[in-house]
Amino acid sequence: MSHNRAMSTPSFAGAVDLSSLGAKKAPAPTGDSPVINVTADQFESLVMKASENIPVILDVWATWCEPCKQLSPILEELARDYAGQLLVAKVDADAEPSISQALEVQSIPSVFAVIKGQLIPLFQGAYPKDQVKQIFDKLLELAAQQGVGPTPPEPGQEPAEVEVEEPADPRFDDAVDAVNAGDWDVAKKAYQGILDTDPSDLDAQGGLIMAGIFERTDGVRSPLGDSFEELLIKADLSAARGEWEHAFAAVVKAVQASAGPERELARTRLVEYFVLAGEDPSVPGARIALANALF
Repeated sequence: MSHNRAMSTPSFAGAVDLSSLGAKKAPAPTGDSPVINVTADQFESLVMKASENIPVILDVWATWCEPCKQLSPILEELARDYAGQLLVAKVDADAEPSISQALEVQSIPSVFAVIKGQLIPLFQGAYPKDQVKQIFDKLLELAAQQGVGPTPPEPGQEPAEVEVEEPADPRFDDAVDAVNAGDWDVAKKAYQGILDTDPSDLDAQGGLIMAGIFERTDGVRSPLGDSFEELLIKADLSAARGEWEHAFAAVVKAVQASAGPERELARTRLVEYFVLAGEDPSVPGARIALANALF
């Protein structure tokens, strides 16, 4: 959602000199995992040096952060999907305050990229998988332009610009703060307040729907069964990860297995997913499946 807060580009020579983060020269761990945990001692070897050869995504998270529980698995899954084209470096904000201070982190989760030692602020808050993938695709284009990754730049070709979020709309401040704090009731009220004055605001519509998804899946872990309630939770878990085909399939199954108020609840849930999924290629088929289930 476009109202998640953008970040001004901080300097690596800011409040904490990042060169000091690697002063102890801790050895890099062995292995080819696309996801690593990073401490201040390892920052130079695992992030700065690695970024000369591969784009590094910094995932700044915390154990108390509910949106992190939605976002971090998405980042890790995409790191595996991209098969060695990028590296996700996880930073525990509480355990590594010097890194958070150097990055000028203002809220959790915060996501940055590092390419050739240059920091690129990306976004704050939880994003669906499809939106994160779009951002990663642009980063890989930029990295290729700068000679990082498998595709070298063409002679004379200018580096590509990475599109980051536009400055935040202050109307959404309370909602975003509440989402970052895991206070779903406050978040929903804040989004609803915007819709009360501007019912056509798509960002507020999406925010209200996402807050509902986060609330319903808070603390829920798979696997689940195939009861009506469990099918809807399965769908929410998939929707939170941007896995729309799986989300649609679970809700359609719930529609087929229900009647009366339950069927209307499932239908409404699927319509909400359509708002979030936008032009995802699985939407048309899901609309047909819903129609077939209802009539």
